[in-house]
Amino acid sequence: MERKCIECGGRLTGRSDKKFCSDQCRTSFNNRLNITGNKIIRRINAILKKNRNILTEMNSSGKTTVPANRLTDRGFDFRYFTSTYTTKAGKTYYYCYEQGYLPIEDQLYMLVRKKEYVG
Repeated sequence: MERKCIECGGRLTGRSDKKFCSDQCRTSFNNRLNITGNKIIRRINAILKKNRNILTEMNSSGKTTVPANRLTDRGFDFRYFTSTYTTKAGKTYYYCYEQGYLPIEDQLYMLVRKKEYVG
């Protein structure tokens, strides 16, 4: 019984558990399988990077207060962040990597930067 490559259908020779006739077929097969997942990851990473850049540009001093509309006007998306930190008082900081924000009043945010960030 002749074994065939699961990507191109070409003839397989060699090991009995071999699935692909070449590295090119193996790569093509795996790229096709992962393309949907990679699109989602790339889209989310782009949003996180944009959020971080906005926070970095608006917070040059390391701690500042801004209205929400200044963030959203620049394209900030509050749904995406990399981590949170909740204080003993129950306040939750949201971070995009080392840049963060804390909702402090109605439509007002305090921007902060972690002093020590292990990257």
